[in-house]
Amino acid sequence: MKLLLEISDKDVNNGSVERFNKPYTLRKAARAIVVNDKNEIAFQFNSKYNYHKLPGGGINEGETILQGLKREIKEETGCENIEIIDEIGMIIEYRNELDILQISYCYLAKPIGGMFEPQYDKGELEDGFKPLWVSKDEAIELLKEDKPNDYEGKFIVKRDLAFLEKVK
Repeated sequence: MKLLLEISDKDVNNGSVERFNKPYTLRKAARAIVVNDKNEIAFQFNSKYNYHKLPGGGINEGETILQGLKREIKEETGCENIEIIDEIGMIIEYRNELDILQISYCYLAKPIGGMFEPQYDKGELEDGFKPLWVSKDEAIELLKEDKPNDYEGKFIVKRDLAFLEKVK
């Protein structure tokens, strides 16, 4: 998968670049630009921290990237399943404040099967996640206007904007 971007504190917080004097914990994540038959994409709003994001999340131990992706998409969009259309790329994030080096893999997909209510986890419910289906252009504009009020949100907005802008 092609590396699209590296993001560090200097890109989101006027901080330093990745560091070499303290180890990071590796976190792998997968997300997708899921496009329905109305040409809308699955999107989410985090009302607690004031930003939008693509559906997806961390890969659990023992899962492949695609297994984790399908689980996350089902939980966060309610899509029973997805069909992968293409690879978008990957982005590496150096989150110094959290001691995390995150690699996010992104795919273009379409929903298949039935649609259900999202099954957000406790943290997502506490963050006020709300599911949306919007045009790609609207998603890009929402991300450009977002003003996240937390550290992670700044990375998420920059990352997901790069993924969306890569899709034709």
